[in-house]
Amino acid sequence: MTDTIRKQASRLAAATVLAATLGLAAAPSAQADDPGAAPAQLAPTELSEARGAAQSPAVLEQLGRFFARKGVPPNRSLALSPADEARAAAEAEPRLSGDTVPVYLLDPGFVAGTPGAPVARLEFTASKAVAADGQVASVWTAKQGAGWRVVNIATGGDETDYVAQAAAGGGGTAFREPQIDAWYVLRGGRVLPLDEDARTAVGAGVTLADYQRQVKQRYGDKLPGSVYDRQGKGGGYQAAPVAEPDGPSLLTAGTAGAALLATALTGLGLRARRRARG
Repeated sequence: MTDTIRKQASRLAAATVLAATLGLAAAPSAQADDPGAAPAQLAPTELSEARGAAQSPAVLEQLGRFFARKGVPPNRSLALSPADEARAAAEAEPRLSGDTVPVYLLDPGFVAGTPGAPVARLEFTASKAVAADGQVASVWTAKQGAGWRVVNIATGGDETDYVAQAAAGGGGTAFREPQIDAWYVLRGGRVLPLDEDARTAVGAGVTLADYQRQVKQRYGDKLPGSVYDRQGKGGGYQAAPVAEPDGPSLLTAGTAGAALLATALTGLGLRARRRARG
């Protein structure tokens, strides 16, 4: 497995199993923005509702177990007795820290070159959760019907951290290109890097037009409705567990790259987790 695929495939959240235990819903893909519209914004009341869902007693209880197991899914063996796990979960004392923030992902319409399409679209919100021992997780919530529901719990705090980094650096819209696990900020008509993967892709920054040409070249033939998508490559990957040196993964080496590339573009890849960050 190449380092790039390992970075993308490893650190996959235990969200599939956790969702089953909590009855969490699958996150829907956001609807495409109207051509020419700015990235969708959430009202303060919506962010408040999303945060309320993220800090419900049921979610906090599950976070305790998540931290007790250090992200290892419940269907995997752990050198911890049930009693010790329950004790560790109680001692984790999970709490939310900082603001609940909107999370934007690269928009397929922008990749396709649709006139006026925003560079990124709103997909979900994220709230950082911390444990007493310093562990960090991200709780993702999505609007479903009239309310907000938790759809994923994942290790690390990239979603909130990069939004904070963008705000501290001068504002703008932080967004992720999940296919290469890169974080950017759109500021003043330019796409600027927020992490090393983004710097590899755009250097010190590029114009919005140049970035569009880049992503169209990379993904233009893999969009929803493409031959690639119709052949089932846009959402299909084997769920056979494989061992990863730095964390659990549900992707096999042969399918990891294609799965993360295409599912993110078709709105099916919300569970894919980023690599570990030091």
